[in-house]
Amino acid sequence: MPIELYALALGTFAVGTTEFIMMGLLPNVSADLSVSIPSAGLLVTGYALGVVVGAPIMTLGTARLDRKTLLVGLMSLFFIGNLMSALAPSYMVMLAGRIISSFMHGAFFGVGSVVGTHLVPKERRARAIALIFSGLALSNIIGVPLGTVIGQYTSWRVSFGLISLLGLITGAFLFFALKSQAPDPVGAISKELSVLKRSGVWLALATTTFGFGGVFVVWTYIAPILREATGLSPDAMTAVLFVYGVGLTLGNHVMGRMSDKSLSLSLYGTLGALVALMAIFAFAMANFWATSITIFLLGFAAFGTIPPLQIGIMKAAEGAPNLASALNIAAFNLGNAGGAWIGSRLIDHQFSYPSLALTGALISSSGLIFAFTIYGVRGKKK
Repeated sequence: MPIELYALALGTFAVGTTEFIMMGLLPNVSADLSVSIPSAGLLVTGYALGVVVGAPIMTLGTARLDRKTLLVGLMSLFFIGNLMSALAPSYMVMLAGRIISSFMHGAFFGVGSVVGTHLVPKERRARAIALIFSGLALSNIIGVPLGTVIGQYTSWRVSFGLISLLGLITGAFLFFALKSQAPDPVGAISKELSVLKRSGVWLALATTTFGFGGVFVVWTYIAPILREATGLSPDAMTAVLFVYGVGLTLGNHVMGRMSDKSLSLSLYGTLGALVALMAIFAFAMANFWATSITIFLLGFAAFGTIPPLQIGIMKAAEGAPNLASALNIAAFNLGNAGGAWIGSRLIDHQFSYPSLALTGALISSSGLIFAFTIYGVRGKKK
């Protein structure tokens, strides 16, 4: 694979780390900035919503920039936002830093995906996407756990300082690795907007939102599930979460190859597996070994959806894929936020943890139905 793809993967590693690290450092940030846990939780929500809003704005607003200049500029914005968070004297400055760093998220993944697929032959596009997104998977194995440990033993500010430094290094890597790519031609904005008239684009976005959103009904609350329903100690919980991260990485890699062979069947397989595994988890979460195996497979299926979902939206928006690709990243985050909110409502109304898993399975099954609507039962695009 071209070295440029590894530069983009380092960028997704950095972005994935800053997105998810707040979950592990929430109590530390809350205490240091003298705000409640729910208020500190808005730093997670604010980031997700910043991705949703920022994706179309940044993609359309930078349509006429050279692609290399754009990607380096987006990592510069990432550096500034995380440095603001590291040095934040108050909660509001911290929130502003989180939102600034989130605004580049959708455009970086979206434009980076399009740039990456132009670097390889057509038959290897899904594998290129999988390599780019492998950084996101690895951030859950290495970046988030390591950053959380550093933040807990030193200061959460050190963690964000290191993330901002990683953004600076990534920007330099992209600057030297990427070749200049011509900006989109005059009229590109209207062309990008015109693809939103295609029903296939909206069906693909719905597939992402619901298919992946069901996972976060469960995953947002995986720590209390493992602690209370499975009865794990903190050390055992860390081991199980590591196993989940390994599943994420393998699923992304394997399904990247499979998606190059059959996009629709890969999508059906991963979404169908998500539905089945969350239903199984509802009954397996009381047993350690059953939980460990199910969580590994759940991670495999969850990130196994990314290559076919991302390639699927780019095919649906063929001719002007930048905006649609960025919106697909926004759809992932909309699913994350929506799934987390639904899970919180269920917990507030005293529903059991197995109910969360069954609800997640139901939501992901909606994504599977949308996928069938796009490709048909036999897997051929309509």
